[in-house]
Amino acid sequence: MTVKTIKPRSPGSRNVSAKPVAARDPAARSTRNNILRAATKVFARYGYDGGSVEKISSAAKSFDRMIYYYFGSKEGLFIEVLEDMYRRMNEAELALKLDLEEPVASLTEVVGFVVSYYNKHPEFITLLNAENLHRGKHISKSARAREYSSPAIAVIAQLLESGVRQGVFRADVSARNVYLLIAAMGYFYLSNGHTLSAFLGEDLRTPQALAQWQSFIVSTVLRTVMQTP
Repeated sequence: MTVKTIKPRSPGSRNVSAKPVAARDPAARSTRNNILRAATKVFARYGYDGGSVEKISSAAKSFDRMIYYYFGSKEGLFIEVLEDMYRRMNEAELALKLDLEEPVASLTEVVGFVVSYYNKHPEFITLLNAENLHRGKHISKSARAREYSSPAIAVIAQLLESGVRQGVFRADVSARNVYLLIAAMGYFYLSNGHTLSAFLGEDLRTPQALAQWQSFIVSTVLRTVMQTP
């Protein structure tokens, strides 16, 4: 089942982006999208401080002035990179087709999706790491960040409610905490995979190791939510 629940924008938030692109202007839209894609790669590689406007315009085969025209500033561009990153994950989450009548199997699928998405999109992890180094000061200025947090939690909430009705899930577990448990276990393992591999003396990023960890996350989540694990 595909569930879409979008929260309204927070009235206190603001978006520092500059120029909206006219939907009927393909050339402008293409230029803007090229800059956004290039910026994603540059910021993921160099972080916010090292991702200069010059590097981004060079990677986009564009000009510095176009960045300021479409995004207002380097910060405005970085915020849109973060928003776009969340939007793409949001769309992938909304494409999941889960059966509410099979809460255990569907929750297992949610875990698999999160772990797989993090693994297939390493830029997601590196960009979040970069923003957390800045204590979230850029994303806090986004008018859209809150919109993208709700679908996964909404789906988990419905799965938990279904499991409670069927007598298989506990009623005292929040969807927010289950989401954080899944995200934390998947994110930490992959974001620290290189250092953990060196520390433990084994490669934690092999397909076999990742599959084993995903299975462990599933068992941990089910032990947390089920009446009788």
